[in-house]
This record gives sequence, structure tokens and C-alpha cells, in this order.
Amino acid sequence: MNTNIKCSKCGIFTENSDYCKSCGNLISHRKRQELKVAQFKQEQIEEVKKELENPNLAKRLIKHPFILYRFAGWVLHSVFLVVSAIGAFLAWFIAMVAAG
Repeated sequence: MNTNIKCSKCGIFTENSDYCKSCGNLISHRKRQELKVAQFKQEQIEEVKKELENPNLAKRLIKHPFILYRFAGWVLHSVFLVVSAIGAFLAWFIAMVAAG
């Protein structure tokens, strides 16, 4: 299948190529989509790596070698857990009351 694509940069028509034969600009829509998907996946991988390398304060304290800091980490973690559970219960209760 012969496809002629006009380069948006220089205006030259290029046949059966992903790049412009004159200026080297990427002209293939399919190739652009593949590059965007690859870039998006790489950004997600970097985000997960950053999250794994930089845990929150409670997780860092739980892994600390000093026992008092470890205890403080567990207390902080437990407090966050209890507050989250209370918030979830209140949200559920309000939804049930509103539903009738």
C-alpha cells in the first residue's frame, strides 16, 4: 500500500516512510502513537520507582534500627489506619442515611 504523507515541517511529500526524506521529521501517525505509549509507560515506571525509593514517614520509621523510632512508626501507622477506618465508616453511614 503506497501512502504519501505531507511533512508538516517542510511541506515535502514522502512515500512509505515514517520520517520525512527531506528534513527527517517524524510524519507517521502510527509511529507517533507508539512513541507516546512508550513514553507514558516509562513515566509510570519512573513514578513507581520513586514511590518505592521514597516511602512515607511511617514506613521509614518502622524500618529504622532504633527501637523507639520503630515504635513511633508503628504508632503513627496505627493512628493513620484508625482515622481512615473512622472516615470510611462515617462516609458509609452518611451514604446510608441519605439513601433512606
